[in-house]
Amino acid sequence: MICLLQRVTQGSVSVSDEIIGQISSGLVVLCGFQPHDSTESLEKMAHKLLHYRVFSDEDDKMNLNLQQAFNGQGGELLLVPQFTLAADTKKGLRPSFHTSASPDLAHDLFKQFVTLITEKFGSPQTGKFGANMQVSLINDGPVTFWLET
Repeated sequence: MICLLQRVTQGSVSVSDEIIGQISSGLVVLCGFQPHDSTESLEKMAHKLLHYRVFSDEDDKMNLNLQQAFNGQGGELLLVPQFTLAADTKKGLRPSFHTSASPDLAHDLFKQFVTLITEKFGSPQTGKFGANMQVSLINDGPVTFWLET
């Protein structure tokens, strides 16, 4: 599994000019899935995502995770499925998607991932699997990390 984590002051995802998910301060996370991903990799990524320290403490060091930030209130989370994250870009000038999970598998994995995050954190905002989405965000820092399991 691949997640592109972005610390934001706001983020949203729209489909057909309608906002379907929106957050204020927190994380916008683009989620890509690969054929070998499993429940174990989803659990590992959920733990990593919720505990990754990307928010500043009182000494302005990245020591706080999503659940610790914002005076103990925690930040918000927007999960967006993104098929292209798992593309193979090593050769040529066109991406290959043989390294991406099939749409049926990726859809199932995304639903499982959202369920895991909901159990551990609370209900995240989400994009819509398979839709043409427009993602807007204000990256804070900018702070962006590529996480893999």
